[in-house]
Amino acid sequence: MHPALAQFRHPGVPGSPRCAGDLCQDVPAVDAADSNSLAMEIFYARRDMVSLAVLEGGRPIGLINRDIFLSQMSKPFHRELYDKKSCIAFMDKEPLIVDADMSIEALTFKTVEVGNKALSDGFIVTREGRFAGLASGFQLLGAVAEMQAEKNRQIMQSIEYASVIQQAMLRASRDALSSMLPDATLVWEPRDVVGGDFYHFASFADGWFGAVADCTGHGVPGAFMTLLASASLSQALERIGPRDPSALLAAVNRNVKGLLGQVHGTGESPQSNDGLDAAFFWFDAAQQQLRFSGARIALHVLRPNADHFESIAGERMGVGYVDSLADYTWALNAVALPPGSLLFVSTDGLIDQIGGPRKISFGKRRALDLIAENREQSPSTVCDALWRALADWQGGQARRDDVTLFFARV
Repeated sequence: MHPALAQFRHPGVPGSPRCAGDLCQDVPAVDAADSNSLAMEIFYARRDMVSLAVLEGGRPIGLINRDIFLSQMSKPFHRELYDKKSCIAFMDKEPLIVDADMSIEALTFKTVEVGNKALSDGFIVTREGRFAGLASGFQLLGAVAEMQAEKNRQIMQSIEYASVIQQAMLRASRDALSSMLPDATLVWEPRDVVGGDFYHFASFADGWFGAVADCTGHGVPGAFMTLLASASLSQALERIGPRDPSALLAAVNRNVKGLLGQVHGTGESPQSNDGLDAAFFWFDAAQQQLRFSGARIALHVLRPNADHFESIAGERMGVGYVDSLADYTWALNAVALPPGSLLFVSTDGLIDQIGGPRKISFGKRRALDLIAENREQSPSTVCDALWRALADWQGGQARRDDVTLFFARV
């Protein structure tokens, strides 16, 4: 903290000034009747003073800029001409004058209105109209920076705690996946501290259910959407059960549209157009069959004797958006999975990442070829290789989105 600010504290924001009076410094001033020679003496005695206030009856009427004043007085014969004349000769008649109780926020806007002059010359602080002192533009900038830094710190603390909540929400699914599919791995990497991707896994006596979803946005808005969408999925699972992914997608679609007011015919314009892309799948252990329904997210299968992945594309209809039909039914795909088959699902944060020498997207084919080349390795080893390949591809480019990868051998 700048020494000039050290004694002032904002009671609500530790370490930050609260109002203009907190920035005020008790400095000398001159009366309108005082001579320029007195102003000269003050400037020479107080080399820290950028400006000098001019008063009339204890009330400020102007401000003398040190550099302008000394420059004028140093000209030939100016000392002889102006030494004994009133100091108002070189003062700014329209300085920024503010009350000590003015908030830092209001003072900031006022300073912007006045322009650079208030930052370079400083401004006059009054109490009940009488001179209280001066404050510099540097002090104001420092105060604003401190307040913003404190607000940012509080926001980051909140977001970091939100990350703890979001990860706690996902922990049960990760534990379920570990117990029901030991030969599986999951990567969940939000672009920011919190993210808009989520997953859901649950084990049942006759099989297991899985979901990977990508909600609108990332960061805090995306994280809010994951809470809403995940809760909708949990409710649908309790009501419908896990064995019909198509019905579950339809139920989540209706619920999200209802919660966000994104239903046509309500008579009001929707306030948002948010939703999610999702892959829902049910594995029937007795039949060694996977039932899959996808909304803009594909399922990729590599069978033991196959050379290439079979990809089952998700349908182009998203879940929950304004344009998503409330009565839409997603196709239910039945996929035979011989023992040893590989499953791969990812959100578009992987395939859309820009990088490489030509600054193009990583692409689905690049990911699937890498997995196929390393198919004999454990899923965790393959995912590590895929993640390293993505990082190398990204290079110095910014991360575009959250990334979630699910990879398993069944």
